[in-house]
Amino acid sequence: MKLFLSIIFLIPLLIWSTLRIVNGISFDRNCEGYLKRAADANTIERAAKELDHAIKYMQGNNLTTGYTSVLYTTPDEDIEFWYNNINSAKEELEKVTDETTQLERSNILMKLRETLLDNNSNGTSVTVPIGISIYPNNVPYAWFGWISILMFLGGIVILFLIIDEW
Repeated sequence: MKLFLSIIFLIPLLIWSTLRIVNGISFDRNCEGYLKRAADANTIERAAKELDHAIKYMQGNNLTTGYTSVLYTTPDEDIEFWYNNINSAKEELEKVTDETTQLERSNILMKLRETLLDNNSNGTSVTVPIGISIYPNNVPYAWFGWISILMFLGGIVILFLIIDEW
């Protein structure tokens, strides 16, 4: 009975982890990947097409306003700034005409790349608010995560009690 109970206490953490991974993959495939492709695009048209995919996903999933934070807000978790920045970049791409010189086009693409990507100690990454993949459910995920960790620790204690009895 104790072994069954300890296993039951371990399951919520597995569920929470799986859900976080699935949401992260979904966000990467439907938004972040397109932002990366837009940053890597060699033409204005290709960059605009990739940004369209990402913006449609953002709008369809209400990733246009709010903060991803649970306890307090910080600038790197501001979804509205991030969304508006990407929309502004898209508007800059739409201003390009046939008369736009190649140098101006290159400068626009470089500016887009600087807008969409960050350079950090791990290399280059797409600029996204922390925790965006689970937004707007950040608070429930935080609670579920903490409860899952506590249950996991309880399950470990029960396992040690079982081992101690042997």
